[in-house]
Amino acid sequence: MTAATRARTDVVAAVRAVPDPEVPVISIEDLGILRSVEVDGEVVRVVITPTYSGCPAMRAIEDGIGAVVAAHGLRAEVDVRLAPAWTTDWMSERGRDALARFGIAPPQPGAGVAAAGPVSLDLSVRRVACPLCGSEHTEQISRFGSTSCKALRRCLDCHEPFEEFKAI
Repeated sequence: MTAATRARTDVVAAVRAVPDPEVPVISIEDLGILRSVEVDGEVVRVVITPTYSGCPAMRAIEDGIGAVVAAHGLRAEVDVRLAPAWTTDWMSERGRDALARFGIAPPQPGAGVAAAGPVSLDLSVRRVACPLCGSEHTEQISRFGSTSCKALRRCLDCHEPFEEFKAI
């Protein structure tokens, strides 16, 4: 591997590893908001999609990308794209596991809205497992937790509160 190839690989890996500022146990790659990274000479072009259009963490994420790229002596160009809209289906299994280890109930794969068209209505009670004890005997306390992308829940078995990353 040439020095130039190694440098490209290193900067791409550094961008992929940028942590989400609101939930720093998950990288932007594992969260699924990193769409692409391309190194073109002295410029690193990065495309990201926010979890929702009003996400207040986007500026911090852009700054984080800029910092890791600058640490490699390069310049970052970050393009924020709203379409296609982000879905929790873009989250990696590694990211879901990291959320659970951190005490946040991750969305289940396939729970997001992945296709356009009519949205089905499901009247069944949604079960969310407690990330602390594993019980599905939980209830929602508030539709919004510490951030808009999380809800606050309580386990009715271990009686501990926890956040749930909402499926979108």
